[in-house]
Amino acid sequence: MTMRKVIRNPLVAAALGALIGAAPLAALYSVRAADAANTPPAGVTSSEPRGGVAVVLPDFSTLVKKYGPAVVSIRVIEKSSGSGMQGTPFGPSSPFAPFFHNFPFQAPQQGPIEGEGSGFIIRPDGLILTNAHVVAGASKITVQLRDRRQFPGKVVGIDKVSDVAVIKIAANNLPTVQIGDSSKLEVGQWVLAIGAPFGFDNTATAGIVSAKGRMLPHSNYVPFIQTDVPINPGNSGGPLFNMQGQVVGINSQIYSRSGGYMGLSFSIPINVAMHVADQLIATGHVRRGELGVYIQPVDQGLADSFGLPAPEGALVASVNPGSPAQAAGIQAGDVIIALNGHKIENSNDLPVRVASLLPGTKVDLTIWRNHAERHVTVTLGAMGTGTLAAAGGAQSPGGRLGLVVRALTPEERQQDNTKSGLLVQGVSGPAEDAGIQPGDIVLSANGEPVSSPSQLQAAVAKSKGHVALLIQRGDTRIFVPVEVQ
Repeated sequence: MTMRKVIRNPLVAAALGALIGAAPLAALYSVRAADAANTPPAGVTSSEPRGGVAVVLPDFSTLVKKYGPAVVSIRVIEKSSGSGMQGTPFGPSSPFAPFFHNFPFQAPQQGPIEGEGSGFIIRPDGLILTNAHVVAGASKITVQLRDRRQFPGKVVGIDKVSDVAVIKIAANNLPTVQIGDSSKLEVGQWVLAIGAPFGFDNTATAGIVSAKGRMLPHSNYVPFIQTDVPINPGNSGGPLFNMQGQVVGINSQIYSRSGGYMGLSFSIPINVAMHVADQLIATGHVRRGELGVYIQPVDQGLADSFGLPAPEGALVASVNPGSPAQAAGIQAGDVIIALNGHKIENSNDLPVRVASLLPGTKVDLTIWRNHAERHVTVTLGAMGTGTLAAAGGAQSPGGRLGLVVRALTPEERQQDNTKSGLLVQGVSGPAEDAGIQPGDIVLSANGEPVSSPSQLQAAVAKSKGHVALLIQRGDTRIFVPVEVQ
């Protein structure tokens, strides 16, 4: 299945990039023989070429032999979206799809679309973990083991918010992976990916952990592991191993200007994935807590303004009417600096922690207001009824435009110097493609001011093909044409 790409500017299509060379690993990881240990640690090989320089590198062969059989290749057949303008002549799941991102292509025929990805067996009775985008929309799933046996796959549950899915095959006594603890990963540690890039099944590639807790566009609730492990289309859903042979992540996305690997790969932490998988296995769906606030980062200027000791925490930009946060008395301008005693170092920490809790959970928030700390108890609502707690807003798609909006409060209208408008809380589909972002304010539709979601719906209903939205972002206003589905 096509590996997800991360593009810095969503309004600009990715251009084909140049091939990137790499220096030999031996040249990058050599040490003096006198500094190397007499006996290499487990999983490390050592040699001493001429010149008295020992090359110390990890040896993944034992790990691959032991856990490679638990990694599977997944092939899917998707229902065709019909004729018309498509993004690629090969279908959205093709390994070549990234090269045609945002380039319209006329697809004259209707027919099945084939895709591929990876997965790994977590239970000997055939339960497999993979990415949601690998199997979502599939009419047929075929799972192939390393011994070439093939089985039809059945979806147990899909969670698009985290991009995690569980599927099952009718088999027993299967080899399984060992689940690790992603919270113990350290930047600089070696990791290994096994998957099926471009259909080449059971391919092993290695690298190091480059960073932790990365937040990516449209993925507000997953603190991604960033690595420099070479992964490509087809690696989606495959496991990321640590040196102990434990799965610490699911390979999910890459940053790319060319559609292929460019040194920035992102994996879903296994702790997040298993939390989701357990719920999918038990109920087929995932429940997440909701706070009901729209937040933003705290920089040094804001910290100085609020009298904070350091630029940390999540600044509440607005509070949803009727939300758990409003019921608890949280106000715009509060800075949430801890949840249940755990420090919120930056605004991205809050959505992840709230999402990991179930609706109905009581949490203690430490907030900074009027140059002093205070504690507020909030009973979380259920995600989907408002804004969870994210700089990216709500995640549920809405309407023919793909917009989730609400009316501005009087305080927000005064703050944004507008007499009407709708706050964008969630974006998907055509609105996302047009470049609209959570936090934008929709002032008018086709020249008519809008003050309620129903007014926007009425304007959309009368539109033919496109609707012109006047968007305010900060101090800037611009008309954005959005296709009506």
